[in-house]
Amino acid sequence: MLQPARTKYRKAHRARGEIKKTKATKGTTLAFGAYGLKCQSIGELSSRQIEAARRAMTHSVQRGGKIWIRIFPHKPITKKSPEVPMGSGKGAVEFYACPVWPGTMIFEIDGLPEAAAREALRLAAHKLPVRTKFIKRIQNV
Repeated sequence: MLQPARTKYRKAHRARGEIKKTKATKGTTLAFGAYGLKCQSIGELSSRQIEAARRAMTHSVQRGGKIWIRIFPHKPITKKSPEVPMGSGKGAVEFYACPVWPGTMIFEIDGLPEAAAREALRLAAHKLPVRTKFIKRIQNV
């Protein structure tokens, strides 16, 4: 699973209350492949969810095409163990996640016919907790 090799700070603040309700500004267009999976809602994707989606896509394409993962889980998510009293600091790092906003490109794929790419990205989308959309590159005539 994906996680950073080292981080500057062990624990990070969690997005609480008024979450950034704007659209993504970076990583919103197809940069590598001909087809992509774009996020349509705000959320956090854990490294396990990204890996599950990647495995579903890879299994679907079966040694054909090339897959790019455009996001990386760099945010540490902490959790306190059950039945711990209030106080005594922040919990230990449980997993790493990647915050996403509407417009963020999650996966890209190339080297496949459109129907096969659409099916692979559909299978990947079922593994993710956010709404997604299939995107294809506009061909210049």
